[in-house]
Amino acid sequence: MPVNDHEWLTQAIGRPPRGPYEVVLRVDPGAEPAVLRTAPVLDDGSPMPTRFYLVHPTLVASVSRVESLGGVRAADAQVDPDALASAHQIYAAERDDALSPDYVGPQPYGGVGGTRRGVKCLHAHVANWLVGRDDPVALWTLARLDEPARQLLVTNGYALPDPISFPEPVASPESAPPEPTLPDSHSLTETPANPGVE
Repeated sequence: MPVNDHEWLTQAIGRPPRGPYEVVLRVDPGAEPAVLRTAPVLDDGSPMPTRFYLVHPTLVASVSRVESLGGVRAADAQVDPDALASAHQIYAAERDDALSPDYVGPQPYGGVGGTRRGVKCLHAHVANWLVGRDDPVALWTLARLDEPARQLLVTNGYALPDPISFPEPVASPESAPPEPTLPDSHSLTETPANPGVE
């Protein structure tokens, strides 16, 4: 039986959506939505910076796990800043192009996830990639998804980067290089022998 998208989404987020949206991706055809495209302005006139929302429960849970383990900060530190800036610019331009030419209200701001630079929301980056955009943060995140999420995407034809465990394992004390040793305090206070002086 086909999913009633509006009822499903209302139940998934705990309230009716606050603005126009359309389902732009189902990972598994006929199943629940995976990504929504939202209007750049909500029904009450508020600007909506996020254009693509990740809503598939398996994917949301897996990305949330990465975020909860420090993924936003780690991705921000590790992805190419120029590639990230490009993703933000393309995202913002597409969203802003969806505004009516005669629109005069508050403007949506920022790029992916509503930020002008850096990383704010891994879910928004994964949604952006799933609808066909280049997104270095999404690729970073996809490599760190858990197995159920990876399997869902691979089964439905998505090519993913090789998996990386996250957080990355910390080297055990046995495999770490030995700490440098300092001379003991006695050897620091001893007067060195001076040959030739009696």
